[in-house]
Amino acid sequence: MKTVKKGIACLIALLFIACAPDENDTQKALFAVPIIKSLTNIRSAISIAPSRQTNSEGKIYVAENYLFYIAKESGVHVFDNQNPTTPQNIAFINIAGVHDIAVKGNYLYADNFVDLLVFDISNIRNITLVRTIENAITFTPTYPNNAEFYDDTSVLNEGEIVTGYRLEYRDRPEGQYYILACDATASLLSSNAVGTGGSYARFQINRNALYTLDSYKLNVFNISNPSTSFFDKSIYMTQWINAGQFETLFIQKDYLFVGATNGMHVIDATDEFNPTFISGFSHSTGCDPVFVYGNLAYVTVRGGSFCGATQDQINVINVSDILNPVLVSTYLLNQPYGVGVRNNALYVGCGSQGLKVFNTDNPSQLLLKTSYTEPITDVIPLESHLIAVGPNKIIQYNYGANFTLQQISVLNF
Repeated sequence: MKTVKKGIACLIALLFIACAPDENDTQKALFAVPIIKSLTNIRSAISIAPSRQTNSEGKIYVAENYLFYIAKESGVHVFDNQNPTTPQNIAFINIAGVHDIAVKGNYLYADNFVDLLVFDISNIRNITLVRTIENAITFTPTYPNNAEFYDDTSVLNEGEIVTGYRLEYRDRPEGQYYILACDATASLLSSNAVGTGGSYARFQINRNALYTLDSYKLNVFNISNPSTSFFDKSIYMTQWINAGQFETLFIQKDYLFVGATNGMHVIDATDEFNPTFISGFSHSTGCDPVFVYGNLAYVTVRGGSFCGATQDQINVINVSDILNPVLVSTYLLNQPYGVGVRNNALYVGCGSQGLKVFNTDNPSQLLLKTSYTEPITDVIPLESHLIAVGPNKIIQYNYGANFTLQQISVLNF
C-alpha cells in the first residue's frame, strides 16, 4: 500500500517539478524548504484564550447555538450565535495544526497535525482539553506547486514533523541534480446532538464512532466515552476503490459519502466501527465536495491547474438505489466550491463568482433563480437560516420568498 501511495505522490510531483536544469544555467531557482517543528512544542502550545480576530482561511461548523470558525493551522474561533443578527465572538482555542472539527453533545473533537484532541465544552467559557490521542492522524503538508527544487539538507529528527514549506531563491544547482517531492519527503454541549459542518468537512460522527478522512484512508475513533476516546482502526479505502485522493466526507443516516478527486464513493456505516465500501460514481479528475439531500447527491466538480482538467460543473446523482448511483443531470457552472440544500433550494458557493441559488424541483434540469456577488466558498443551510463563508468573512442570511436571501449579519476577519 505504501508503494501505491508513493507512486501516486510521485506522479503528482512530476506534474509540478521542473525538469533537470541546463548545466550552464547559473540563474536563481526556487527551493521548497521544509518547516520542521517539534511535536512537544506543538502540543504544549495548545491553549484556551479570549476571543481574537482571525487572519487565516477556514471552514465553518455549527452546533446548537454556537458557530465555530476553523482557522486553518491557527485555531478555532467560538461564537455565541443564539441571535444570528449579532453573533458574539467569545473564545479562541489555540491549535496550531487544526484543519477540521466535529462536535457531539458537550465534546469537541479537533485535529492537531497528527493528533486528535478532545475538548470539554460543557461550559463554553471554560473549555478544557480532556484527551489527546497522539500520532493517530496522517498529516501531509501541501507541496508548493511553483518550487523547482527541494532542500534535501533539512534533517527530520525523532519527535519532529514537517508542517509546511517556505520558498527561497537559491543558486540553481549544476548538472543533473534535482529532487522530487515524493523522494525528499519520504526521507524525512447539554445534549447528545451532533453538529453540522460544511460540504468541505473531513470529520463526521456516527453514533459512538468519529470518522476522520485522510488522503487515502478513513480513520475510525471510538468516542463512546469522550474523555477516554481511542483510535480504533484505519481503513485504507484504496483497497476498495481504485480512486484518486479523498477530499470530503458527508454523512446521511448510515451512509458515508466520500468526495474524491475522481468521483463520489458510498460507504455503508451501519456497523459504525466497520464501515465498508458499497458503490460509487466516477467523473474526470477535479475537486469534489458532496452534499446529499433525500435521494439526491449534489457533487460540485471544479477543474483548474490544481484540481484537474475537467470542466466546472454540478452533477446531480440519484442515490435511491444506494448500490447503483445514477447520474440525473449535469449543470455547467464556473468555480463551484461548497454546496448545500434546503427543501427545493440548492445553494452553491462559487468563489469569486458569488453565491448561486437553484430550484431543484426538477433535478434533471436545475434552474438558476438568484445570484449574489459576495465571494462565497461554502454554505450550511440550517432550517432557521443560511450560513455562508467567504474570504475573511462569515455571512448569515434569512430565507426569503422566491429563492431570495436577506443578509442579517456579517463577521469580517
